[in-house]
Amino acid sequence: MAPAEAHPDAGTDSAPRTDTGAEDTLDLPLSEDLRSLFAEDAPATATPCPLPSDRPAPSEPDGAGRAVDMHAATSRPAAPDLLDHPADWGPVTTAAGVFQLVPVRLQRDVSLISAWMNDPAVAAFWELAGSEAVTADHLRPQLDGDGRSVPCLGVLAGVPMSYWEIYRADLDPLARHYPARPHDTGVHLLIGGVNDRGRGVGTTLLRAVADLVLDNRPLCARVVAEPDLRNTPSVAAFLSAGFRFFAEAELPDKRAALMIRDRTHRALL
Repeated sequence: MAPAEAHPDAGTDSAPRTDTGAEDTLDLPLSEDLRSLFAEDAPATATPCPLPSDRPAPSEPDGAGRAVDMHAATSRPAAPDLLDHPADWGPVTTAAGVFQLVPVRLQRDVSLISAWMNDPAVAAFWELAGSEAVTADHLRPQLDGDGRSVPCLGVLAGVPMSYWEIYRADLDPLARHYPARPHDTGVHLLIGGVNDRGRGVGTTLLRAVADLVLDNRPLCARVVAEPDLRNTPSVAAFLSAGFRFFAEAELPDKRAALMIRDRTHRALL
């Protein structure tokens, strides 16, 4: 995760890699009763947040150096709508600039995400260093799955600079380790650019994404995260972004700080 301002020299900027990642996020089958419940709970329509008329859609260069329209390139998956379409959630204006979550497309984005995963500060927690195939193997189960985890690029002022996973924490193995509530939504992230670390950008974006979740998922009362307790800059960033420390959780490969941002307290923190 991104370091908070109090840790300007911290090199670690990634979300912890746990068994709540791509493969495990998809290993809990939905029963027919749950599918029926989600169908009843889901809003009839999702209202997209249009791009401001005076700003172009976020873009990035493709392999040939041409600009790619990140908003237009995003296609909605055919999977069940368990996360209320993150593709429709932005953009939003933050203190760091205009920010938008753009769902990952494997062919377009794997090289960039793989480069970030091979940064030692990121690899220490995500444990996905290696070839692009390693990153692709992490992304593909989410992209081909049932929609309970959506990998996204974080695009700030038109530049892809972070990687996010928005997931249904109540349908994830993480739910075995804390008193989960229906529609709890989890967040993993890493900040890809070294220049965006250690100056509060991660804290700003964490708050913005938590607000996006709460604004666009009316049935979600809590945004949760589980950074490694050893990653003190990450824990500090969550606290600065309005999350509260809930408990320590012994996960399969780490001891985590369970962080929660409540809808009812969002205006106070």
